[in-house]
Amino acid sequence: MRDWIVIGGGITGLALSYELQKVGCSVLLIEQHQHLQGSSSLGYGGISYWGATTALTRTLSVEGIARQRNLSNELGMDTEFRELDLLLTLEPEADPREILAQYSRCAIPPTLLNPQEAQEREPLLNPQGIGGALLFPHAHLNLDCFVQASTQVFQRLGGEIVYAKVEKLLISGDRVTGVATAQGNFDAAQICVCAGGISRALLKASGINARIYFTHAEAIDTEPVELELRTMVMPADTKRYALEATTTDAEKDKVWDLVGQELLPPSIDAGAIQFRDRRIRFGQLSRILTDPYAAIDSVEGEANIRASISKILPKVSELKGKWRHCLVAFSNDSLPLIGAVKEYENVHLFSGFTSPTVYALPLARRFASHVTGTPDDIIPLLSPQRFIN
Repeated sequence: MRDWIVIGGGITGLALSYELQKVGCSVLLIEQHQHLQGSSSLGYGGISYWGATTALTRTLSVEGIARQRNLSNELGMDTEFRELDLLLTLEPEADPREILAQYSRCAIPPTLLNPQEAQEREPLLNPQGIGGALLFPHAHLNLDCFVQASTQVFQRLGGEIVYAKVEKLLISGDRVTGVATAQGNFDAAQICVCAGGISRALLKASGINARIYFTHAEAIDTEPVELELRTMVMPADTKRYALEATTTDAEKDKVWDLVGQELLPPSIDAGAIQFRDRRIRFGQLSRILTDPYAAIDSVEGEANIRASISKILPKVSELKGKWRHCLVAFSNDSLPLIGAVKEYENVHLFSGFTSPTVYALPLARRFASHVTGTPDDIIPLLSPQRFIN
């Protein structure tokens, strides 16, 4: 019998599988798609190590950026890591000093730029469409490269991968013994769910309650273009975070188990990043729909994204591109859910990361050490049971 089954092969599942295998566990990673379709396939890849506001997140941010800076060497493959500027744009009517004060607790404070200074940093910005920008030192990696490199190293260490949809957990008495898939049943001593936005539904089907949620995220990917975006551009007032914060209290948690609910109107956070191969990804529209398999109107979504982007990056909004959609998992306190669930001591969560590129690597290493005999002081703080009265 294997030591661990990890469900989900995105950045969180791969990071955890790699670390568990590295400390001597036998790991089977089960991923539904050979070509990822979750948030790891549609993420911007930004590494916001500057954004820590507590002692816990500062510790993890320092560890996270150190790992990312060395990860290409560690894995023996290029993750396309790079340092670059981040511009958080302000809406024209925003009070710059008020917005600046909201970021005053960050580990690295921003520099406030007026619209003209912001355009000097990013010539594609429309100075008439913004009230200025906050400048942060930032970093970026290509999540596709991370997935490819981590997969190869995990397998080289002896890890196994099966591409199949997990249909249910197999339960015997007070333990989960394995998982059922279309390719058969697989057994393991421990199960970890790293399935992002599908995690809640998968656990609920087995009678397991976890306060993990998801948005439906939409963005547009272009082919390689001549246009050059020098920085990563995102809004200073991220509407998605406000959307998440207002839909996860204890009362609304019950609504999440009702299929077909839209808890709030969609929001758009106009931003863009250009990858090293010159592709540009821009978006992002977020919807709070309780059905992870809900049908999304791609035509309407693409039109709304382009209209929003046109105000700040007009030339980017005109680029031909492909509309894409995925689920993005989150918790109700912006920290991930890591550890055993209440119902079964051998079923664990490792999901709900707001900033997986910062936190997934250090927390995967800490978790692997924690469950193999070296207690960690941070992992218990992130237990899924912290929300249970």
